Amino acid sequence: MIQYKGALVLGALLGAAAGVLLAPDKGSVTRDHLKKEGKDIKEQFVSDFIELKEDVSKAATSGKEKFKEDLKDFAYKTSYKTEQAITFLEKQLAILKEKNKTLQQTS
Repeated sequence: MIQYKGALVLGALLGAAAGVLLAPDKGSVTRDHLKKEGKDIKEQFVSDFIELKEDVSKAATSGKEKFKEDLKDFAYKTSYKTEQAITFLEKQLAILKEKNKTLQQTS
């Protein structure tokens, strides 16, 4: 979409340049016409820039929300896996305590 708008602006500028070269009107009339065209192009450029800024802002906000969701999901999964690891280590520790107790009794 931005490429098309850029092409429109470029086309308007080229059209204005061609108009100057092929102008059948007096210089003052041509200058007034060019001023009007320049003003119209500026207004269109400002309008397109504002639209682009809003689109980028929306995308950034959307990306921020997605990042927050992904981070929350990651924290949940990490917490769950950490709990599993702790449970496994506790079981292994209990096994080692039993083996140690057995070794202490036979000594």
